[in-house]
Amino acid sequence: MPSTSLRHSLRRLWALEKFGYSLRVFIALAGGLILCWSQGWMEALIPVFLGVIASALAETDDSWSGRLRALLVTLACFTAAAYAIELLFPYPWLFVSALAVSAFCLTMLGALGERYATLGQATLILSVYSMISVEQRGVSDHFSLQPLILVAAAAWYGLLSVLWHALFANQPVQQSLARLFRELGQYLKLKAALFEPLRQLDVEERRLALAKQNGKVVAALNATKEIILHRVGSGRPGVKVSRYLKLYFLAQDIHERASSSHYPYTQLAEAFFHSDVLFRCQRLLRLHGEACQRLAQAIELRQPYEFRALCSEALEDLHQSLDYLRQQNNPQWRHLLRSLKALTGNLGTLDQLLSNASNPDALAEEQDSSLFDREPQSFKDVWERLRQQLTPTALLFRHALRLSIALAVGYGILQWIHPTKGYWILLTTLFVCQPNYGATRRKLVQRVWGTVLGLVIGWALFDLFPSQEVQALFAVVAGVAFFATRSTRYTMATAAITLLVLFCFNQTGDSYGLFVPRLVDTLIGGLIAGLAVMLILPDWQGRRLSSVVANTLTCNSVYLRQIITQYAQGKRDDLNYRLARRNAHNADAALSTTLANMLMEPGHFRKDADIGFRFLVLSHTLLSYLSGLGAHRGESLLAPEQTHLLDDASSIADSLEEIAGHLRAKTRVPIHSDSEEQLAQSLEQVSEDLDDQQRLVQTQLALICRQLGPLRTLAAHLLKPPKNQTAET
Repeated sequence: MPSTSLRHSLRRLWALEKFGYSLRVFIALAGGLILCWSQGWMEALIPVFLGVIASALAETDDSWSGRLRALLVTLACFTAAAYAIELLFPYPWLFVSALAVSAFCLTMLGALGERYATLGQATLILSVYSMISVEQRGVSDHFSLQPLILVAAAAWYGLLSVLWHALFANQPVQQSLARLFRELGQYLKLKAALFEPLRQLDVEERRLALAKQNGKVVAALNATKEIILHRVGSGRPGVKVSRYLKLYFLAQDIHERASSSHYPYTQLAEAFFHSDVLFRCQRLLRLHGEACQRLAQAIELRQPYEFRALCSEALEDLHQSLDYLRQQNNPQWRHLLRSLKALTGNLGTLDQLLSNASNPDALAEEQDSSLFDREPQSFKDVWERLRQQLTPTALLFRHALRLSIALAVGYGILQWIHPTKGYWILLTTLFVCQPNYGATRRKLVQRVWGTVLGLVIGWALFDLFPSQEVQALFAVVAGVAFFATRSTRYTMATAAITLLVLFCFNQTGDSYGLFVPRLVDTLIGGLIAGLAVMLILPDWQGRRLSSVVANTLTCNSVYLRQIITQYAQGKRDDLNYRLARRNAHNADAALSTTLANMLMEPGHFRKDADIGFRFLVLSHTLLSYLSGLGAHRGESLLAPEQTHLLDDASSIADSLEEIAGHLRAKTRVPIHSDSEEQLAQSLEQVSEDLDDQQRLVQTQLALICRQLGPLRTLAAHLLKPPKNQTAET
């Protein structure tokens, strides 16, 4: 029994996302420490550790061959940066000019994709590390070995990373899929809370929580897609990757059905307050959420997944409850019961999807299993993406310009006051300066408190463990802790990296003298970053709220056109449909992120936050009705007498585009539209001759159309001119 428990604990440890990353860092740092110890090169410990850290920061997910190519490019960039610092360091004016230009260019690499942005950021970090190394030993007339040591240490970690990706190529896929199904499970549980039949239920608050969780699901979907795409490339996926690809498409289908709505919940709760039907819907959704989380654990631990019969029993109970309501023959319930039937059918399909997950190999192949690769495919694509971002209106251009000026100012200040270890000012500015004010403010606070915490812990450990050998081991542990926490607990990560710096510098000097400079330089660097974000082409989220909302409406319009076409031509889960669905959810998540950042901005810039959150609730409701329409594709085609619905759906899509156009141009939005009101009334008049599946299409379009009025009203409020401006007459 103990051995079984130990194996289970080790398996759970191995399944942790940060474990493999932290283990690679530990091996690299420990290997560097052992080499320096054994050869008596303790003066090289700092560049060795800094090179490993820079290489680990540059790491992105890929296959082993892709990781090898990325490593070669990374080492070339690192070598150029390290020797450029060595060459230009004695010439301040040339140095600061090169620093500003390189910071701008390396930041602009983000236009090409996430991995290029990571490479650019890591190269800048290594450049500052090189400055710290040169400052530590002093300027000399000849090239030292420290740039070579930095690059060699980076290569050492890079080779470990390539080997790891070759041996455990599919581990990141398993971990990302587990995270995806875990987030889906939480989404289903939050969706279940909407079915609580309370008359005073705050539906908007629960929808807001659901919209925020939807952003996490969308982020997990996007991350999983990118990881799988790196394994597939342009070839045919292998057996294991094919299984993971099927699970990814399964998660997409579950997400579409989980996010769908078939009727306003307040009206359902009012009508069926004395029935148990909504409680049974709620219970089934919760069980489905638990099933998703068990599936996540099974994928993570590489164990068989068993779908519990409890879900099927709950579905049968729901059917019986619905049958009992039909037997009441209440004419006021006729329309609502049809919506409940559609909801029950959707939950039944969701139940079937989750039961199929127990055997991924048996899942049907997608008609079109291609994935959309967002990275540039040619030099023409590279130039086009860079050209689009080379304008002061582009967010990336503003961030690149802001960062380059902030680093130049930081260099000017350290040349002016000559602080001890002054290049930590640049390092702090580089880490703290983010693309928007909210993220910069959060990073600044975390950086300062983390530095204070690290200094306090460092002071205590210096007194308790004066041995340099023990302190060197603490430095390795601190480096591992930094990478284990840097994306989730940045305060703790900053404390860890502060400890690493203190312990490393104490190997060749007295780190007690670094306590005050570390804190002062952190405060100066953070202040520079904060002022840069506020004063240099600031990206206040409140000012771009209208364009973010407009993009959300446009993506919903495209999604609607894709859905209704398939009701006329037949169901196809092709790339165009999946891309439209994903873009709609991405836009919804982007709106949620924008509003979260708005809340951290000064009061004047978040004056429209309340309207923005009401927009988010309304946008997510609209997306839910669209998902409900999309979830039932393939169940029936439009009847001959329903072909007019194609034109009706097109009119709704045009209205969404019209509102979006007004928001982009910041022109007055007509609050009322007679044509939309007439269309909504016409869609609500459903013929009794139609079967339930055909009625569903018209009902969902009516629900979607009824969202246009509230959308127009909120858009008009969002574009309302300031009070000091004269109103149009």
